Amino acid sequence: MTVSLPSPDHPLKIGTRGSPLALAQAQETRHRLIQAFDLPEEAFRIVVIKVTGDAIQDRPLKEIGGKGLFTREIEEDLLSGKIDIAVHSMKDMPVDQPAGLLLDTYLPREDVRDAFISADKTGIAELDKGAVVGTSSLRRRAQLLNRRPDLQVVEFRGNVQTRLRKLSEGVAECTFLAMAGLNRLEMDEVPKYAIAPDDMLPAIAQGAIGIERRADDTWVATLLEAIHDAPTGRRLAAERAFLARLDGSCETPIAGLAELSGGTLRLRGEVLRPDGSEAIGDDGDAPIEDGAELGREMASKLLDQAGPDFFDWHS
Repeated sequence: MTVSLPSPDHPLKIGTRGSPLALAQAQETRHRLIQAFDLPEEAFRIVVIKVTGDAIQDRPLKEIGGKGLFTREIEEDLLSGKIDIAVHSMKDMPVDQPAGLLLDTYLPREDVRDAFISADKTGIAELDKGAVVGTSSLRRRAQLLNRRPDLQVVEFRGNVQTRLRKLSEGVAECTFLAMAGLNRLEMDEVPKYAIAPDDMLPAIAQGAIGIERRADDTWVATLLEAIHDAPTGRRLAAERAFLARLDGSCETPIAGLAELSGGTLRLRGEVLRPDGSEAIGDDGDAPIEDGAELGREMASKLLDQAGPDFFDWHS
């Protein structure tokens, strides 16, 4: 079947947030499409869309509406036809999508680990008792307080550049970012130290880029098949199934990581109280094709283990 291709006269419109990292991800998507179809850069147009989440920097996500604040306006433009595809950081994506949209294309996954960022320390163990650390992540906050309840954790919202500026101003001794974002921005000058997943299990889908489309747009679906990374898709199927069964909002600290080895998928998962006072986790494996079911089963197991009082802070 011959597929019509985008052209400078009829470019494929790629929707994205306007942060440097979001733009880097959109540019990577465009680059992969250019290579896949041997097209000029002008055949793809990056469209920057302002989202509510980027405009509010002084409050935690759970207080202002959750992960959807980074996707709502983009998805509205996708549904209306103003853009043809939307590029997202998968760790920011809710598990439920608006009717009429599909998220089924993933680029090869980057480094999944968290990065410890400090001017004069190389890891959490070097922090003095009572040290002030900055993070906007409910997961990282809970994990830090679970391991080091003596730490003082302050809110650190904003894009990569904003958080680094706050660190340089002495707001905190250290902060934490995703290694993937620092790598994609080629920020080699940042004093970063990767944290092993055994020490800090990453966010669900951390390091993965997802491409969203209209469910009935078969033309776009055919184009995206050329750049879809199947191993990443299999890993995220397990992780997002785990997330969906547990909660899926930004109100619960949840971590999870799926890894492939031969025909086997290993999944590690963790759920914590926001204050870090309790954490429960599990580690299991299954054939790759059963990854999503493994995610659901692991989540159910953790829910049973947690008991009804574990989530009493929700009420």
